[in-house]
Amino acid sequence: MLRIEDTDRVRLLQLDRADALNAFNEALYDALTDALLEADDDPSVAVVVLTGTGRAFSAGTDLLEMAGMSDGTTTLGRHGFSGLIDTLTEFGKPLICAVNGLGVGIGATVLGLCDLALMSTDARLKCPFASLGVAPEAASSATFPALVGRQHAMWALLSSEWLSAEECLDMGLVWKLCPPGELLDTAMHHARLLARLPIASLVEVKRTVVEPMRPAIREARERENEAFRRLLGSPANVEALTAFAERRDPDFVAVEAATARQGQT
Repeated sequence: MLRIEDTDRVRLLQLDRADALNAFNEALYDALTDALLEADDDPSVAVVVLTGTGRAFSAGTDLLEMAGMSDGTTTLGRHGFSGLIDTLTEFGKPLICAVNGLGVGIGATVLGLCDLALMSTDARLKCPFASLGVAPEAASSATFPALVGRQHAMWALLSSEWLSAEECLDMGLVWKLCPPGELLDTAMHHARLLARLPIASLVEVKRTVVEPMRPAIREARERENEAFRRLLGSPANVEALTAFAERRDPDFVAVEAATARQGQT
């Protein structure tokens, strides 16, 4: 589920649910949160690199478990999604994301909470929130505008369209592009360069940059959580999840028309 490897004061975390495109179920949310907490507390770790195995970085939240949240059949983890986002927000050491393949949902929005992002030239990202009938997550409503500007952020968060690696670089969502076979080596090279430096300095540099942003991140998360609660289980969200399970395109126009008719009766 999660591979952990240490080398030269760099801790490599690899999401390893390749059969599910590294989608996050509750167990993986817990495992990654525990791993980040341990890395933050470990005096032998200077830098953390996060990547995926197989052809995906992460396909986002497991949609079957999301459906279970709306009907109460999913058992929540110890940390869950919220615990992971809190841990990423407060993580004190440099965090490098190496986007090795497709990234959807949290597989895209996590970039707003990392410090450096490298991306394979054949990878792509999607923020599918509107197409799932829900709201943004992981404070992306604050981190994305800060990273890429309002209009790029609005397109990414509103459209549910795929963003190519070149688009992500051009808008500033990632720092560097690498050929697929060179991505991890390049990310680890830069991580090792940082890891040669004093950990206390790395932590303080990051703190001085990130600490002013943390209140806005927390406020954005509260707004997003409230919006998500309002929309989870709504007709549009149910239609999106049903269409996913039935392998068809959702028909939001028909759903909203039916909802409007019901409201008139």
